[in-house]
Amino acid sequence: MKLNKIILITILFSVNSFAEVIRFDVISLESPAFEGRVFGDVGQYQKITAKVTIAVDPKHVLNQGIVDIDIAPVNDDGFVEAIADVIILMPMDLHKGNKRIFYEVLNRGDKISLILLNDGKWNDYYEDLDAGNGHLMNEGYSIVWSGWQGDMPSEKNQMGLQVPTISGITGLVSDEIIFNHDFNPFVATLSYPAASLDASKAKLTVRHRQKDKRSSPKDLKFEFFSDQRSGIKPYTNKQITIYRPKGYDASAIYEFVYEAKDPKVMGLAFASVRDIVSFLRYEEEDAVGNSNPLLIKGKPSTIYAYGLGISQSGRFVRDFLYQGFNQDEKNRMVFDGLIPDVAGSRKTWVNFRFSQPGRWSQEHEAHLQPGDQFPFTYSVIKDHLTGITDGIMKRCLETDTCPKVFHTDTATEFWQGRSSLVVTDTRGQDIDLPENVRAYYMSSTPHSEVKVEPYHLNYCQYTVNTLHNGGPMRALLHALDLWVSDGVTPPESQFPSHSNGMLVDFDQKKIGFPNIPEVSFPNVINGIEVTDYSVIPAKEGMPYPIFIPKVDVDGNDYGGIRLPDIDIPIATYVGWNIGSEGFAKGSLCGGVGSYIPFPRTKLERIQTGDPRLSIQERYRTKKEYIEKIRIASEALKNRRFLLEIDSNLYVNDAMQRDIGLNK
Repeated sequence: MKLNKIILITILFSVNSFAEVIRFDVISLESPAFEGRVFGDVGQYQKITAKVTIAVDPKHVLNQGIVDIDIAPVNDDGFVEAIADVIILMPMDLHKGNKRIFYEVLNRGDKISLILLNDGKWNDYYEDLDAGNGHLMNEGYSIVWSGWQGDMPSEKNQMGLQVPTISGITGLVSDEIIFNHDFNPFVATLSYPAASLDASKAKLTVRHRQKDKRSSPKDLKFEFFSDQRSGIKPYTNKQITIYRPKGYDASAIYEFVYEAKDPKVMGLAFASVRDIVSFLRYEEEDAVGNSNPLLIKGKPSTIYAYGLGISQSGRFVRDFLYQGFNQDEKNRMVFDGLIPDVAGSRKTWVNFRFSQPGRWSQEHEAHLQPGDQFPFTYSVIKDHLTGITDGIMKRCLETDTCPKVFHTDTATEFWQGRSSLVVTDTRGQDIDLPENVRAYYMSSTPHSEVKVEPYHLNYCQYTVNTLHNGGPMRALLHALDLWVSDGVTPPESQFPSHSNGMLVDFDQKKIGFPNIPEVSFPNVINGIEVTDYSVIPAKEGMPYPIFIPKVDVDGNDYGGIRLPDIDIPIATYVGWNIGSEGFAKGSLCGGVGSYIPFPRTKLERIQTGDPRLSIQERYRTKKEYIEKIRIASEALKNRRFLLEIDSNLYVNDAMQRDIGLNK
């Protein structure tokens, strides 16, 4: 009898000590979705919209690293709850699917993987999903999104995660504000409620550029926001009105330091992704009997799970892996394969008290955000500046839960995201990546994933580079699946390094960028230093070495995965752009890159002094140009960076392009 009691207690402890999905509540079902469109042999898809409640045990060793989970409110079982918005696109007949979950980590609450992998249009928060060419559906994936950002509201198509607030906690917070306009005064929203409305307890400074000294000119003023029309001045502790000083342009950096209150348990973001994907992959029902929607004959149908993150969410993917969340509480692997895209060497400002998950460290903006410090690469190495030994894969190596990883970056990440640190140590020397990691460089392409024609932004000097990596990214997803499911070795890494001669110091001559008329080569880069975040503003120390890819005589990147548009160019395509007059001129301008067209004729080239050959000198006819694009596409396909279905992708684009030549 005593033995039976011990067994019973052990069973109860085992059940209650695991975090779980306690409610999977379907809110709506659209069946069929996409107006009944049929996707290849898979057929029609349906769309499930749900609210999913997870319960996380704060005492479990895998959760103890979540900041403030030990003081968060708990339910009757002593677990911390969070509620995520969830959307699933799945074949109406799961038997016809490929039995794989494709999970995209949302970017600021938005779904953008269909833009990258399906060549879909930009859907934004306010429009429904666009299936584009239908690639992921044609392949049979069950596509899953879940809200993870605890400060993101759930509205329209935007998805968030409801996490607990820790009342009674205060702390010093710094909010950086860049307007990119000249309105004066202007209302700014704070990241957290101010603990006091006493303006003397906060400080506002301004500076032209990130490295400039902070100043407080006499005509720089602020007050907590009030609506003058109401007559009663209803002050709010989450907004301030800034009266802007003279002499500062539209992109000046305003820093507001104040005592904030009520932080959120943002680190639950990682647990939410872990537990939702694990539930869909392994479990039959939630704690109250609601079925896992991905069942076939009452059993989980998922064989493999792949995760993709783009930009902010690519950084999340790296951090998710780094912080040990690819292991669920039953010691099972969550994702078999991960693709952090355009993340550079960065992680996220998520699992911190008073975190700001939406920040993106750039040369001019949010440069000092926490979450970007060592380790930078997947290998476990020693930081010679701090003495710390660490790596993105350190924890998963210890628990044998490391996935296959395809790290993909564009040209912008070398300028804004310190991508060289992915493949070099802290002394700047080449390192070997782990055997389960490949790094692929999308040469000369921009951070953005939108497929449109080049356009201009008033706050950037040059036309925006809009090269699109959909073709190679589809091929890489296919290669990742083959690697995981069949053990087929993927293409070797294609990334700049010192050993292949493609990685050099930040110097125009060493990089080889030509002197193009009316084009200024950047004199700044988003570097990184050992940074002390215990003080505000943070204090920077010794710098890490950062390197840039070499370019050819046209200014386009050598090596990597070169699109046909780079092999057979009509322009110089770079990952950087520069702030225009009145907008922090000379700073790096976001992540859009630049498109700098070649002269159309030899005469134009000579008259302007452009060192790059004209289009007329490169291609005798439009037909010759198209044929060269076709040959370059075939070469890309032979290297396994383009699928058969995309053989004519770049040829078709070239046929529609006006390059000023006769047929």
